[in-house]
Amino acid sequence: MTVETHPFEPFLPAGARLLMLGTFPPSEKRWAMKFYYPNFTNDMWRIFGICFFGDKMHFVRQAAKTYDLEAIIPFLREKGIALFDTCTRIVRTTGTASDKDLQIVEETDLCQMLRQLPACLAVVTAGQLATAVACRQFGVDEPKVGEYSTFRLDGRELRLYRMPSSSRAYPMAVERKAEEYLTVFNYLKQI
Repeated sequence: MTVETHPFEPFLPAGARLLMLGTFPPSEKRWAMKFYYPNFTNDMWRIFGICFFGDKMHFVRQAAKTYDLEAIIPFLREKGIALFDTCTRIVRTTGTASDKDLQIVEETDLCQMLRQLPACLAVVTAGQLATAVACRQFGVDEPKVGEYSTFRLDGRELRLYRMPSSSRAYPMAVERKAEEYLTVFNYLKQI
């Protein structure tokens, strides 16, 4: 079995107030772009489109079956949203990106990553395995989908939100997923 190393650098914009964590990207053959949530059938960029622009197609380039990365990067910087994954090295047991088919070889040091983001107040995990890894590292109980647990790091209180997976395999309409994610974005607007 081949050990894969994460293909992307952590996206940690200065002043980021939110760190979003998936588990690990799909294999490159499934990418529509070279950035996070690259699979064209993944709903994450549609969720952002709904939450911030009222339009699930805002970042979608349908004809090219890709996303508008030139709009996504400045948007994330402006909104203070950092991205990475909970696993740095994995083995795919069947070739898919499904959590059940990933064997973790090396977890990301999430506490160290948060130390690089001193303004960060919330962490979002998308999916069961990402949530399990984050909860173990932060020493908190797993929240239910759509809810959060609080934890402290170096005297800073943070929230760990568990959100629905953005994968189409997760049985929830994209509009309903966006409602859940909106709770995090609204929280950050209030503080």
